[in-house]
Amino acid sequence: MARKTANDDPLAPVTVAVGQEDLLLDRAVREVVAAARAADADTDVRDLTPDQLQPGTLAELTSPSLFAERKVVVVRNAQDLSADTVKDVKAYLASPAEEITLVLLHAGGAKGKGLLDAARKAGAREVACPKMTKPADRLAFVRGEFRTAGRSATPEACQALCDAIGSDLRELASAVTQLVADIEGTIDEAVVGRYYTGRAEASSFTVADRAVEGRTAEALEALRWSLATGVAPVMITSALAQGVRAIGKLSSARGGRPADLARELGMPPWKIDRVRQQMRGWTPDGVSVAMRAVAEADAGVKGGGDDPEYALEKAVVVIARAARSRGRG
Repeated sequence: MARKTANDDPLAPVTVAVGQEDLLLDRAVREVVAAARAADADTDVRDLTPDQLQPGTLAELTSPSLFAERKVVVVRNAQDLSADTVKDVKAYLASPAEEITLVLLHAGGAKGKGLLDAARKAGAREVACPKMTKPADRLAFVRGEFRTAGRSATPEACQALCDAIGSDLRELASAVTQLVADIEGTIDEAVVGRYYTGRAEASSFTVADRAVEGRTAEALEALRWSLATGVAPVMITSALAQGVRAIGKLSSARGGRPADLARELGMPPWKIDRVRQQMRGWTPDGVSVAMRAVAEADAGVKGGGDDPEYALEKAVVVIARAARSRGRG
């Protein structure tokens, strides 16, 4: 979810939205526009790309109007502005016009950092819109979407939705909206399964779950379906690594209640119960073998091998065999 600075007034003279998560950047813009139109329904909105904001354009857009109309000027990819236009924007930051809100969308990297620093120095309201690359961040995003909608969803439902949809925040947000609109009461894992069964079966985490459970045929079927539907191989190796790592963590932990183990291992309590069921056939040697297989697959899908699909299939077979290592004695 986008994070904001202490100055949280969307009608601040300047807002800078920093990051590369398109959904959050668009929401930052919509929030400003909505606030401006709530104050004045006739607010004029100008949404510009760097090639549209030439030297002198900003001065024209922000010059006093005969009718003193409210205006929102949005500048996308501000890090790509020309040097002359950056000078114009910096000059404007020093003395912003009344009834005008300037919104700068900036990727946040080294490129164009001078403009970003100038906006911060000028006291601009800042909205952080970082790319959500970690599964935990996307899970927190889904939980936040349900909270914002005033609805309750179980931890298992939130995780199942992430597993089913994947990494696209727009699709995750859309899925939450659909569930909130269609379902009354608490949204649980069964509900998510009914809506997104086909996609869930193709998810990287389903591949990992079937592999660590020793279900070779089902894991391979899920793997092939995942690849056929466009799941990135690196997402699958990441899920395999998380699955095997969870087995290793829990097998080396002392016994205890799920809540206590959750705090010790940094897992939600519901996941402790799931991993306990999955780890029954595992041995310490099996975990070591599986982790090596994951590392080899990761190298294979990142350019170290000629066939990423083969590297993944090999890893899945090794992991599933390791999951039954205790039974082979």
